[in-house]
Amino acid sequence: MNRKPKLAALASAAMLLGTTANSLADHDSRSYARSDRAVYDYAQVISAQPVIDYVTVTTPVRECWEETQYYTVDRRVYNNGGGTLLGAIIGGVIGHQIGSGHGRDAATVAGVLIGAGIGSTSSRQRYGEPAGVERHARQVERCETRYREHREERINGYRVTYRYHGQKYVTEMPYDPGNKIRVRVDVRPAR
Repeated sequence: MNRKPKLAALASAAMLLGTTANSLADHDSRSYARSDRAVYDYAQVISAQPVIDYVTVTTPVRECWEETQYYTVDRRVYNNGGGTLLGAIIGGVIGHQIGSGHGRDAATVAGVLIGAGIGSTSSRQRYGEPAGVERHARQVERCETRYREHREERINGYRVTYRYHGQKYVTEMPYDPGNKIRVRVDVRPAR
C-alpha cells in the first residue's frame, strides 16, 4: 500500500511539471510579444562627431558721439519807439511854432520828421546800438542703439557610431555618450 501513494504522487508531479512547463513557455512568448518589457545592454562607441549648426546672433550696441548744435539769440532792442515818438511830438510843436500860414503845415511836417530822427538817435545812444541776431554753437552728445550681427557655431547634438554584436549602427544624441552607449534590445519571435 505504501507503493501506490508514491506512484500516484510521482505521476501527479510529472503531470503538473509538464503542464507548468508548457504554460510557462506559452506565457513567456505571449507576454514578451504583448508587454513592453525592454531588455537593455551596452554597445561600444566607435565615434561621436558633433553636429554643428551656424546661427546668426544679433546684439544691441549703444553708440554715442559729440555733435555741434547751432542756436541763435536775438539781441535787438525794440524800445526805440518811445524816443522816436517823443522826438516827433517835440519836433512837430517846434515846427508849428516857427512856421506861419501855409508854411506852418510844411514846418510842422519838417519838425515832426527832424524830431523823430533826433529822438531815435538819442534813444540809440542811451540804450546802446542794437546788437542784432547772434549765432552760437555748443557740443551735444547724441546716442543711438544699433544692432550688430555675427555668426556662431553651436553644437546641436552628436552623430554616434557604435558597434553591437559585430554590426555598426548610427544614431544622433543630444550629448557625447563616451566609450559605451546603452542600447535597447528587442527580441521577438519571427513570423
